[in-house]
Parts: sequence; C-alpha cells; structure tokens
Amino acid sequence: RGLVGSEMCIRDSFMTTIRIATEVTKSLEEAYKVLIPQLSTSSNPPNAEQLQNIIDSDSAQILIAEDEHGEILGTMTLIIFQIPTGVRAWIEDVVVDTNARGAGIGKQLNLTAIDLAKQAGAKTVDLTSRPSRKAANQLYKNIGFVKRDTNVYRFIIE
Repeated sequence: RGLVGSEMCIRDSFMTTIRIATEVTKSLEEAYKVLIPQLSTSSNPPNAEQLQNIIDSDSAQILIAEDEHGEILGTMTLIIFQIPTGVRAWIEDVVVDTNARGAGIGKQLNLTAIDLAKQAGAKTVDLTSRPSRKAANQLYKNIGFVKRDTNVYRFIIE
C-alpha cells in the first residue's frame, strides 16, 4: 500500500503536507462536505462509513493536502490494481478547495500519487478530466500526462 501512517509526511512544501488518510476524522468528513460539491453537482459527499471503506481498501488510498494548521485543502483518491498485463494506477476525484487553488496543491497531490504508483510497480497512471476544467487539464499536461487516443465509455447501472 505504499507509505502509510497517520502522521507520515509524504510530500511537504509551501506549508502544505500531503499524506495518506489512515482514519476517518471529523475534519476529513467535513472537508468532503465542502470539496465534493466543488467537484461534482451530481454526487453527494461520502459519509464516514464510505470513507472508512476506501481507507480499508487494499487498492484505494485517499491522499490529503493539509495546511500547517491541519486544515484539509484538497484530496484525491489513488487506486492501484493488478491486471493480467501489469500493475496499473488510476487517479480519481481530485479536488482542491476554490480558496486554495493556484498554490500548487493539485500538483503536489498528483506528484505524490505518481510516486506511490511507481513504488507499487505501476506501469501507468491514468485519469480523466472534463475539457471544461482548463486549469486542471493544463496541470496534467505540465506534469507529463499525455492525452490517450482511446474512447472512454460508461454504462450507467440503475
């Protein structure tokens, strides 16, 4: 599962610490209530049980960006999984609070995820981003992500 530990600092700069969530706290739950609406208008914030299920998962890790006072400024979920052709990683639900954007927090989260994926032996790290998220798309390109020549399909289970 890579680096773990409730106080383990994975990446620390510009007064922001990136760490893996190892427990559900009130501040984590409250942060998602603020952050998820900034990411999606069609999804509800996860409750404590849902967050615990992610934390307990063997394949998913919640990365948290915190300021020097412990306030959560952003989060993402990194999924690392084995398939017949190798270990892969997927980044989901990247969100930095509107008031903290432009300070490099999204970049820190992504670079940490890439480091963890590399440590786990992943061959690739994938993500999707809506074209309307211009700043995020530019960030991904600047980090080194390249647009794939593929189609993404979704089947909605009702």
